[in-house]
Amino acid sequence: MTTGAKPSSLEVVGDETSRVALPPSLAHQKQFLFNRELSWLEFNRRVLEEALDPAQPVLERLKFLSIFSSNLDEFFMVRVSGLMEELEEEVTELSPDGMTPAEQLKEISLRLRPLVEEQTRCLQKEVLPQLAARGILVVSYGELNRDERKAADKYFAEKVFPVLTPQAVDPGHPFPYISNLSLNIGVMVEPAAQPDASANDASVGGKRFARIKIPPVVPRLIPVDETGKKFAFVGSLIAANTSALFPEMNCGQCHLFRVTRDADFEIREMEAGDLLRTMQQHLRRRRRRFGDTVRLEVSETMPAEMVEYLTTSLDLTPDSVYTIGGPLNIPDLMQLYGLDLPELKDAPLQTSVPVALKQHKSVFDAVKRQDVLLHHPYTSYNTVTDFINAAARDPEVLAIKMCLYRTGRRSPIVQALIDATERGKQVTALVELKARFDEESNIEWARRLEESGVHVVYGMLGLKTHCKLALVVRREGESLRRYVHLATGNYNPTTSRIYTDIGLFTTDEEIGADATNLFNYLTGYSRYSKYNCLLIAPVNLRERILALIEREAAHASAGREARIIAKINSLTDLAVIRALYAASRAGVSIDLVVRGVCMLRPGIAGVSDNIRVRSIVGRFLEHSRIFYFENGGDKELFIGSADWMSRNLDRRVEVVTPIKSDELKKYLKAVVLDTYLRDNTKARELQPDGSYVHVRADAVGEKVDSQSFFQRA
Repeated sequence: MTTGAKPSSLEVVGDETSRVALPPSLAHQKQFLFNRELSWLEFNRRVLEEALDPAQPVLERLKFLSIFSSNLDEFFMVRVSGLMEELEEEVTELSPDGMTPAEQLKEISLRLRPLVEEQTRCLQKEVLPQLAARGILVVSYGELNRDERKAADKYFAEKVFPVLTPQAVDPGHPFPYISNLSLNIGVMVEPAAQPDASANDASVGGKRFARIKIPPVVPRLIPVDETGKKFAFVGSLIAANTSALFPEMNCGQCHLFRVTRDADFEIREMEAGDLLRTMQQHLRRRRRRFGDTVRLEVSETMPAEMVEYLTTSLDLTPDSVYTIGGPLNIPDLMQLYGLDLPELKDAPLQTSVPVALKQHKSVFDAVKRQDVLLHHPYTSYNTVTDFINAAARDPEVLAIKMCLYRTGRRSPIVQALIDATERGKQVTALVELKARFDEESNIEWARRLEESGVHVVYGMLGLKTHCKLALVVRREGESLRRYVHLATGNYNPTTSRIYTDIGLFTTDEEIGADATNLFNYLTGYSRYSKYNCLLIAPVNLRERILALIEREAAHASAGREARIIAKINSLTDLAVIRALYAASRAGVSIDLVVRGVCMLRPGIAGVSDNIRVRSIVGRFLEHSRIFYFENGGDKELFIGSADWMSRNLDRRVEVVTPIKSDELKKYLKAVVLDTYLRDNTKARELQPDGSYVHVRADAVGEKVDSQSFFQRA
């Protein structure tokens, strides 16, 4: 793979674009837009590039290979499955950039296969050999010595064999259901002896296909020596012991395969009388037989006849088959990351606590004196959990209200809310049941919260509640004071260690009043829309964002200071992209830091030549959303939960808050945003043809790695 290679389907827009008026809508205007799905693949290419970097510690390279695979799994389960469904239903509507579903699927396949091959090459030729050189060996059963085989066979007999269920296919046993993302072994079996000619059993005689599912409860790497650093693949261990699974049968060679299914679904909410019950039904459906097959991964050793048999049985076409020359599920190898080998990983993260919080015994004393900014993971997430715990314990706190989107399976924050209820406080939790792939965990927490007496709201019909917001009402003397925490990231202490996010503690009265009205909107039937300062989707966020961009254009046209800097995860909303193009044409200098999908095409002469787009991919997942507007010198800065995507602006409840403190505005602009814009180590810059090029320091220039900088700051 050549990093930064130009995508074949995205041509460069020439100077003639400058003579074309910007259309009222960008829909189906390919010269102005990148394809969303292909832009996402370019993001995952950047993830792979981190694994290809020899300067990375070897277990970190393995981690990025694993992330690349996990990303692809979700991409197929959600995005590719959607395109395949459109193709099957003969949908004629084009993508925003003007491609048919068939064209997108073809281009995805062309773009993706070389990346998968490069991933396998990196693992087989670089990462595993480097681990072997450090004494960490991952081998097949055939590479074990006699004593190791004896130990492995004993392990198989005691801990693997009892949980295996071989499934043969014959007239009495139809082709089995292959569950989503399961790792399986395919093998041809036949009787060891010829059957009696008088036998009247149609299932006797001849070769039959059999499938062995490797249960997820079985470790994929089996330790085979006393050092704890030599492992055998469980698949090869099972393959070496097929005689135990098929006694008195001849077994052919075993071959691994893996299936990906459609895991996305739409809840018919307006027809659902009980959202919780509807979600439970959908989850049961997903766990059983829900989802058409969208991808088949097979070992390169699998013969063509077996591949064809599986393809036909799973109702796939050859375009959906991916042949893999190594392990079929690289995330299984992350078992090695748990080894105590710090020299093969990044240095441990050293977190800090804001000075303002350290100077006071109580978080409430600190926050009522000044707004406090948090920058995770560099700021310890204990600052947030301590805030909720303090609210739960403080006898002066009367009420706690929180929005919970992704909390994790062992959440200290949820436990704090339960404790607060037991202490007699009024506690309200809005638990979003529709948080994709976290539905089951959220249902579990919602039940526990409700059973403990917390007032639980199960999201809203037609909307996902994606905002990150907590409100604490505290009695102070004869009055009540509202303490608010707003953030760009979820209330999940686990992911907080690997996601970069911004948070704010404040007692600002306008923000507190808006937060109160928002919770009334979420928990009741309030249609309140006149917020003082918060930007709320779907109420006023779209309108305000477009107005802020248009105001910068007006400043530039009048010769005043005008600049926009936005740090977001994705940029796909056509109205926002068009507004940015118009601002660029007016002379506004625009810098966008977009981690993932970006449909905006920079560098179009006369249209977007004042727009620069970069992406930062590094040790931490860039997740913070920060918005800066020069505003003729009267600078405004916002943080919040929303990306510039139609779903965030129209179909989710999002909160974006202004930063009012001059000191915090200065820090976010001059330190945080400017550091991201100076990054010449992990930054890639988007080109007009859709490729990304590494930003590199000059020979004499300062080397800037933004994430390393924040760890030291």
